[in-house]
Amino acid sequence: MAKSGRAAPSAATTAAKALQDGLVVASHGRHCIVETPSGERLICHPRGKKSQAVVGDRVRWQPSEDEGTIEQVLPRRNLFYRQDEIRTKSFAANLDHVLILIAAEPEFSEHQLARALIAAEAERIAPIIALNKSDLIEPFERAWARLAPYRRMHHGVLPLSLKASAEADHASLMKLLAGKCTLVLGPSGSGKSTLTNLLVPGADVLTQEISQALNSGKHTTTSTTWYWIDEARSTGLIDSPGFQEFGLNHIAPMQLAGLMPDIAEHAGDCKFYNCTHLHEPGCGVIANVETAEAPGAISASRYRIYGELFAELSQKRY
Repeated sequence: MAKSGRAAPSAATTAAKALQDGLVVASHGRHCIVETPSGERLICHPRGKKSQAVVGDRVRWQPSEDEGTIEQVLPRRNLFYRQDEIRTKSFAANLDHVLILIAAEPEFSEHQLARALIAAEAERIAPIIALNKSDLIEPFERAWARLAPYRRMHHGVLPLSLKASAEADHASLMKLLAGKCTLVLGPSGSGKSTLTNLLVPGADVLTQEISQALNSGKHTTTSTTWYWIDEARSTGLIDSPGFQEFGLNHIAPMQLAGLMPDIAEHAGDCKFYNCTHLHEPGCGVIANVETAEAPGAISASRYRIYGELFAELSQKRY
């Protein structure tokens, strides 16, 4: 009688052992660049017709000649994205911070700033607002005044002068980012590329190499890309394309107040539990909105944005 022994490994077990861990550091279409724990980067293709992986995802992949196949996207802590009537645009996953970079010039949109903050709040990602071009004295003073409601909230606002490369600004920013994974977000012209090149010397060269590998054309920021700020690879910076619109169709109207800290602070003081904070008597929010006659904890501009977003999100979606 044959001696009993260990059963031969199954095909599934063998395949599982062949899987390797990786971090998605760039993507374009159906192709991704995955970084291994040793720092090697290679092109990977998704298993199936549609890629589910985004920058910041931890994945399990299988080698295939000089490239690889993504077999599994590991569970995410969060996913920062925007959604309009037509499509969903994912920026990055597993974030510690979203750094929203705006500038004194050109004038920033408070509406777009509020939308980005709401999207971050919905995923429980800590936001950092940075106002660039502090060297432009008068425009900066005007922009700083417009940001007073945000400076009163827990977000805070970080003044920057990237053009002047102020060492104090650089040090303050590095202290906030150290050991974290941060997505840099902002409209075109805010200084995102300048910021990336300041924190990651040689970023242009790396971006060009990634673009050539992915066949994505020009090396301007047309896709989201991960950079390491430090040699120890403990501090990640993710650069993203500029945007003109930021849809919030994934947010329910009645969820909105809880995602705006200045509104949420007074939403519990309303007479009715299902208060929309738009017209109801005994509304704690309305009672705290500033007017021409009296100051208030909620700025008129923030309350107007809340009302406009509530109306937008309440429209029937097809």
